[in-house]
Amino acid sequence: MPRVGLSPEGVVDAAVAIVDDGGPAALTLAAVASRTGVATPSLYKHVRNLAELRRLVTLRVLEELTERLTAATVGRSGDDAVHSLMRAYRSYVADHPGRYGALEQAADPDPRVRAASQRLLDILLAVLRGYGLEGAALIHAARCLRSAVHGFTVLEAAGGFGLPEDLETSYRRLIAMVVGSLHAWPAD
Repeated sequence: MPRVGLSPEGVVDAAVAIVDDGGPAALTLAAVASRTGVATPSLYKHVRNLAELRRLVTLRVLEELTERLTAATVGRSGDDAVHSLMRAYRSYVADHPGRYGALEQAADPDPRVRAASQRLLDILLAVLRGYGLEGAALIHAARCLRSAVHGFTVLEAAGGFGLPEDLETSYRRLIAMVVGSLHAWPAD
């Protein structure tokens, strides 16, 4: 019988707390068991294995990031929407570098993860459609936008920018670079 109060959601909460504290490498079933006060075998009543738990963490991060980006872009369009999206994305990674690092970047066959990934992608696509993009041009723009934001935020979270220039200025210039390129985006 599962421990009173422990649920699959509680197991994911513990897993997320672990990656927040120690990064993705710290996530083990033993660490979750310790954090929840149960024996490791008791976790199997809530999750099948570590791979499923990692998938559930990915799902949580996708949902949180989608919520943040949605809130940032609703009612905005064009340059304003891109600015807000990029700032909200950076803010999420700065607030939760461990859990963002635990986000599985590769395509996942799990229909829940695919659906959550699609909801996140739909936000990017909606913002980019404000530039009149469609078809292949839209997909290429989404890939470039995601790469720019992901690359900067991951490097920043890892302390990868060691030069003395102000990071906020660099990020403002990245946003300006992205916005400028969208105004001149080639049609396919």
